[in-house]
Amino acid sequence: MASKSKAEGSTAPSTNSQPVTSESSSPAANTVKYSQSGGLVALLAKLNISVAFTSYQSGLLYMLGRNNQGAHLHQTGIPKPMGLSYDANGILTLSSGFQIMSFQNPLAPHERVNSLFDACFVPRSVHVTGQLDAHDVGVTSDGNIVFVNTQFNCLATPDPRHSFKAVWQPSFIKDLVKEDRCHLNGLAMDNGAPAYVTAVSKSNTIDGWRDRRSDGGIVIDVQKNKVVCNGLSMPHSPRLHQGELWVLNSGTGELGVVEGAASGKGKFLPRVFCPGFVRGLAFHGDLAFVGLSKPRYERFEGLALDEKLKAADSEPWCGIQIIDIKRGTCVEWFRIDGAVAELYDVEILPGIACPMALSPSSPEIKNFLTWKGSSLEPPKAL
Repeated sequence: MASKSKAEGSTAPSTNSQPVTSESSSPAANTVKYSQSGGLVALLAKLNISVAFTSYQSGLLYMLGRNNQGAHLHQTGIPKPMGLSYDANGILTLSSGFQIMSFQNPLAPHERVNSLFDACFVPRSVHVTGQLDAHDVGVTSDGNIVFVNTQFNCLATPDPRHSFKAVWQPSFIKDLVKEDRCHLNGLAMDNGAPAYVTAVSKSNTIDGWRDRRSDGGIVIDVQKNKVVCNGLSMPHSPRLHQGELWVLNSGTGELGVVEGAASGKGKFLPRVFCPGFVRGLAFHGDLAFVGLSKPRYERFEGLALDEKLKAADSEPWCGIQIIDIKRGTCVEWFRIDGAVAELYDVEILPGIACPMALSPSSPEIKNFLTWKGSSLEPPKAL
């Protein structure tokens, strides 16, 4: 499907990809070091997956994969990358500072970019929203994008004429105005439809959520428009997996489940403590891939996470922990030290060993040409 000269040429931005043991050459962070557990590469190979994650702080979309030399990290500059969603059609959807993007991989299974990357995610659809502070994003069963519009306290879809079209808002939000009142952030999809969202509070005044960070967090059933869990601390990343509603209680550093959500009287049950402000969650079988950030103490001081870290005699760190949800233990990890201290979302890319992505503004993208029926397509059987 890709042209021979481009799929096998030098279109990939090699300065943005590196072994994870080296220092970053990113202009956003020139003192960043990466490390990983000894079994991480073997686990990625065994599962036949790679991992995408975002950091709005560094302005980078990361893709963590593997090659013959070990782990490999590719970085793509995106203005404030946030939520990620990878659907069954192989489309990677990303919310960012002022755009919603849909990336597709045009490479055939036998094709490689720079003789290395077996997937090259190219932005094929870019919707300019303006600065909505969009957070989590999902794709409905009919292929429409839905995202958390945090500035307007609602769920929204791209609109062909306007910045967005509001499709749902919490019952306690009385106006559709550009006022971040409750800090709506997380979105759980179920069978191609929005199912649950998280918010830092039930506030209906601008910036009201900041006074409710310790215990004002909620989970809302979207279909019923009803709060089904209270008393959380800055919850993020609700996900439905194996019949349970999982949530990251960010202010306590805990991965857990909401028991009884369907009844409308849910209770958060922590399963695992992670040493950081947890945000970004993806599952593969019995493994949870959890994003960790270092807390911004000038904004988030006084959260229970501080005391939990002291009790564990631990420092917060930034990266990804892979948790065995049956045993409640961390089995592998990827860590970032230095100038990058905050991640937002994590997504699994199944069947891909070493992925990369192109930014809409990258110099390489104008010459990356692919089309159906190129000479690199496998010959058809006679």
